[in-house]
Amino acid sequence: MFTAEDVKKLREMTGVGMMDCKKALTEADGNIDKAVEILREKGMAAAAKRAGRIASQGIIESYVHMGGQIGVLVEVNCETDFVARSDDFKEFVHNIAMQIAAAKPYYVNKEEVPASEIEKEKEILKAQAMNESAKPQNIIDKMVEGRINKYYKEVCLLEQSYVKDPDKSITQLLNETISKIGEKITIRRFTRYEVGEGLEKRADNFADEVMEQVNKLKK
Repeated sequence: MFTAEDVKKLREMTGVGMMDCKKALTEADGNIDKAVEILREKGMAAAAKRAGRIASQGIIESYVHMGGQIGVLVEVNCETDFVARSDDFKEFVHNIAMQIAAAKPYYVNKEEVPASEIEKEKEILKAQAMNESAKPQNIIDKMVEGRINKYYKEVCLLEQSYVKDPDKSITQLLNETISKIGEKITIRRFTRYEVGEGLEKRADNFADEVMEQVNKLKK
């Protein structure tokens, strides 16, 4: 047996459609690793096949929001210089830079989040859950776990919803691009600057302004 969450996870790992992921999981009796192998054998899991390759080429993209209030530098790697110079790759990197400007992630992925930060966040969330209702400990733990996953989606770039298409995650966008381009792609690191960040200032939300700009580009 497998759950909808398993299907979603397999889709994010491979970039393969939902129905094909369901079929693979059914064939694999719910084993995700076996399902990946099944998709690979069928030539469908392009992203999974390329996971072990080395991505040492790439580009550094800069994005400055209109008015110079937010700036982003992001390094995205691929396998060859040829792909690094392609329009599809450059478009992907530009979209990632815009995502960082708009959604304000702090880390590329969940693995980068310090364990101490997660433990601190869990303590806060646990206290909140206990104050909200007198539920059993196992229910409290599930509530905390759910909120931690939501926290990851806020602070980790790969877990975020894509601002140009909220129905897909950045991981899904990445895997789709890997399948299209045919090379391993890695979002290695980024830096985001916001004018006056850390200083006392009036409450302008420049991230919202970036989102407005993104929405205009979608039209």
